Amino acid sequence: MITLRNVHKSFGAQKVLDGLDLDIPAGKITAIIGPSGEGKSVLLKHLIGLLQPDSGAVAVDGESIVNVGRGELNRIREKFGMLFQNVALFDSMTVFENVAFPLQEKTTLGRDQIRSRVLSALEDVGLKNIEHKYPDELSGGMKKRVGLARAVVLEPKIILFDEPTTGLDPIIKRAIHQLIIDTHGKFGFTAVIVSHEIPDIFDVAQNVAMLFQGKILQHGTPDEIRNSVDPAIRQFISGSLDGPIQMI
Repeated sequence: MITLRNVHKSFGAQKVLDGLDLDIPAGKITAIIGPSGEGKSVLLKHLIGLLQPDSGAVAVDGESIVNVGRGELNRIREKFGMLFQNVALFDSMTVFENVAFPLQEKTTLGRDQIRSRVLSALEDVGLKNIEHKYPDELSGGMKKRVGLARAVVLEPKIILFDEPTTGLDPIIKRAIHQLIIDTHGKFGFTAVIVSHEIPDIFDVAQNVAMLFQGKILQHGTPDEIRNSVDPAIRQFISGSLDGPIQMI
């Protein structure tokens, strides 16, 4: 489980997280939703220690990742994989080399073992016989799949997804969402997804947390969020965002 307690984060005069509390259950898919500019990606970076809170506590499996040494933080980070919004593939590397990179950097596996793990990961995400290609030869959806293969190849306990379907057409979005469901079903990792894809994300996540004005406004099952009586949540889900969300 990942826990956040009374987390505050500001950038200059801009307060982004304002006493945020959240429990992310192990082995489940949790989606973090909310309007643009509310700090969802900032929250995600706190989970892996890329950002440190101004105050408050963040713990992974009961271990604090706030104000710990670099070695300790890196050890805890080994539990994580991450699929970035822009995928962040190395353009000069082939698909095989991109997926193999974390294995080469973080394990002592031999060449044959790495090859087997890479090809298996690519097959898990529906990509076969493309390991020789370069990122600029791939479609946006294929790049996302390669990024997911790289995220799962180390078999992490936790995978963070930062807007995994941004810029994709509706058909490819649904395919990526189904891929997340399928890979989660196979590996059983804890998943945290930052997403704007309403209502699609409700079919992917088992838990949903709504971030608004620096706090988690509500956290529950997709049905509980869909049926919320909170006016800000209802307005966000309905898509009626001609102006700022009104707390009525």
